[in-house]
Amino acid sequence: MTEKNSEKNTDKAAGRSLLRSSSIVSVMTLLSRVLGLIRDVVVAQYFGARADAFFVAFKIPNFFRRLFAEGAFSVAFVPVLSEYRKQRTLDEVRLLIAQVSGVLGLALLGVTVAALALSDYLPWVFAPGFRSDPEKFALTADLLRITFPYLLFISLTAFASSVLNAYGRFAIPAFTPVLLNLCLIFSTLVMTDWFTEPLYALAWGVFIAGLVQLVFQLPFVARLGLLVAPRYEPKAEGVGRIVTLMIPALFGVSVSQINLLLDTLLASFLEDGSVSWLYYSDRLNNLPLGIFAIAIGVVILPALSGRHADNNQQAFSRTLDWAVRMVFLLATPAALALVVLAMPLMSTIFYHGEVTAYDVGKMTLSLQAYGVGLLAFMMIKILAPGYYARQDTKTPVKIGIQAMVVNMVLNLALVGPFQHAGLALATSLSAYYNVYMLYRGLRKQGAYTLQPGWMKFIALLVASNGLMIATVWWMMGDAEQWLVWGTWQRIGWMSAVVGAGVAVYFAVLIGAGMRMRHLRGQLF
Repeated sequence: MTEKNSEKNTDKAAGRSLLRSSSIVSVMTLLSRVLGLIRDVVVAQYFGARADAFFVAFKIPNFFRRLFAEGAFSVAFVPVLSEYRKQRTLDEVRLLIAQVSGVLGLALLGVTVAALALSDYLPWVFAPGFRSDPEKFALTADLLRITFPYLLFISLTAFASSVLNAYGRFAIPAFTPVLLNLCLIFSTLVMTDWFTEPLYALAWGVFIAGLVQLVFQLPFVARLGLLVAPRYEPKAEGVGRIVTLMIPALFGVSVSQINLLLDTLLASFLEDGSVSWLYYSDRLNNLPLGIFAIAIGVVILPALSGRHADNNQQAFSRTLDWAVRMVFLLATPAALALVVLAMPLMSTIFYHGEVTAYDVGKMTLSLQAYGVGLLAFMMIKILAPGYYARQDTKTPVKIGIQAMVVNMVLNLALVGPFQHAGLALATSLSAYYNVYMLYRGLRKQGAYTLQPGWMKFIALLVASNGLMIATVWWMMGDAEQWLVWGTWQRIGWMSAVVGAGVAVYFAVLIGAGMRMRHLRGQLF
């Protein structure tokens, strides 16, 4: 067998593995996101736009979780662990996990204790607009005292997930968020009657969910023989490397989260309900983001790390190109659908209980603004691992800081004329700047080269998305009519519209010759 044929067969095997792993994560994530959507519908039905205090109290620990645990930590830890797995003994891998868990656990405990002590002051930083409503401000601080320990539990859960992902066990980490949604649904439906202020039920639901998710993952880590007692050794070689990579990654991987937090901060000064409108629309925008881009990003990080450890630059570039094309294939129709179907989607999903037609109109505007940036949000999840897999965390920091500055400027420029929707639009536009800079950097470093077939691929995307949107637009009719219809009528016709759009999109792709084998490697 020639070297070229051997390399081709290796690419096919790698493509099948990546597609299979991505599909597993996507299915599990889909289950989680669907339950998350049900959770949001239940919460909206019970509280409408009156849950601003809870959303801020939940967003604060969730922000730190995404910034440290699932953001900077995972992108620093997984490449180092992958390298240890390939080049060190099992005992050395176990020692690394023990040392990292000890340092991480103690650091998280310190942050949690400090946050609980400062819980009366943190709302001043994250939602200063609440100061005009002392009751809401005090309630936010009380809820924060319950929700913040979630950071400790979920960060250790993310640590366990990183270990499982590095060993190719993607399904369990992808399934784990289902438990959060189940806990919050239970707390809303059952526990609200236990408290004078029903929002306390949601806060306790978050606390319980963090603990449940951590306990759930530990047996699976134990099956790998990697459940070891923590050791506090901050000067250990592996720990030092991870900390060095983490510090700049705090900005690089989590710019979108910082931008969303800025949205919340400024929204706290706007019309009452603005925080909730942004939350609900962001949650719906995150449905395709979580199912597709995050799933692919989770899978390719250890894969890219392995290519880098093997010093196989061509395979590295091909893997990254596969991920980029997959995101274009899935994100483009999702983004267009969110923009065009924003009003029907919001009315179908949230127009119940305490949610008014006015709320639906406001959520529609912010969903359209977030939908504009969906492709960029997804691309960040794919391009950033191209740096972190090579243990380069400095370049994304520079790009991240620039993107944050762009977002701040756009926030100030757009919040006046467009209110909460302007904040969402600013986040979307700054995300495109982030993507452009990430892509340009990878090209300059020689880490990513576009593979053959892109022009044909783009032409196919234009044709398939054009016909899909024409079909959806024709079937949608008058958007205002959706507010008049009953719940089941909205659900039935929305199912028909979405089904027709999906059928037309994939019919064009299949008619043009795209087959499953194309998704396992080079598209065309």
